[in-house]
Amino acid sequence: MKLTDLLRPEQIRVPLAASDKQGLIEELVDLLPVNGDSRGRILDAVLERERVMSTGIGRAVAIPHGKTEAIEGILGAFGRTSEPVPFDAIDGEPVRLCFLIVSEPRTTGPHIRTLAQISRVLNNTRCKDALLRASSVEDVLRVFREDEEREGL
Repeated sequence: MKLTDLLRPEQIRVPLAASDKQGLIEELVDLLPVNGDSRGRILDAVLERERVMSTGIGRAVAIPHGKTEAIEGILGAFGRTSEPVPFDAIDGEPVRLCFLIVSEPRTTGPHIRTLAQISRVLNNTRCKDALLRASSVEDVLRVFREDEEREGL
């Protein structure tokens, strides 16, 4: 699945308003196209995964994720903060770019492929810098589209 297929414009926020880890995760979950009951179950799954080990992967990036029966398939959200936010990242640095990925337990393959695609985009310095500078949802989507074109996706 391409990131541009996973992330609709309403599932992207630039900038995120939250100023702490819990707030960032909640704000990202609120961007998902789900109802109230599913929202709570998704939030619980992501926070449970976060208790196991921080999803702050370093270099200003966090990829909170989880699995729950509350949805079918895979859902995602993305946001960039205006200021660095503490996230207990493995390098001890705050985050600026946050991807949220949630899937049903049976979608292990697509879940892992999506995480790998996000990692590939963020390991590209040009893409990461463009996301950090993005001032609109369209700027974010343009970065993802251009990356997918370069990769032949």
